[in-house]
Amino acid sequence: MLSNDSLAKIDAAIAKYPADQRQSAVMAALAIAQDEHGWLSVPLMDEVARRLGMPPIAVYEVASFYAMYNLGPTGRFKLTICTNLPCALQGASDAAAHLRERLGVGFGETTADGAFTLKEGECMGACGDAPVVLVNNKRMCVKMVPDALDGLVAELKAAADRGEGATGAAEAKEASGR
Repeated sequence: MLSNDSLAKIDAAIAKYPADQRQSAVMAALAIAQDEHGWLSVPLMDEVARRLGMPPIAVYEVASFYAMYNLGPTGRFKLTICTNLPCALQGASDAAAHLRERLGVGFGETTADGAFTLKEGECMGACGDAPVVLVNNKRMCVKMVPDALDGLVAELKAAADRGEGATGAAEAKEASGR
């Protein structure tokens, strides 16, 4: 399932730890697998477990504990907005409502075109720059007031239309034949 490139990246992550601690690379390995496939299916997590010499359940536990891992298909762009109290006090609740209305989806849902999945997130450590939105777990956007959110959505929509972004729900749906 994983490409040779991804396997090499996982091996590089494993090499950072003593030989008897290769399971310490589990978070990096899951991120690499998710970057390649867009989300973590059970067979993909099983492959990570085999590569790390771990019981599959231990890999599932890590993947299900951390919100950065996608256990199902998402849109090309997963937008995670922090709604914890410090961000909420600086407008995150209004920003989240604006995003829900703008995208026409609730938290945990994906737009019909497969471009966006909206998630509610926990503290991202940038409270002073709230509201904060994380794009595909990689890009942090700060001070995301409605105008900034509209600009971000337009930018990412154009990128999605060009086929950019993570493997989206539309591709997963196509691949599964549904």
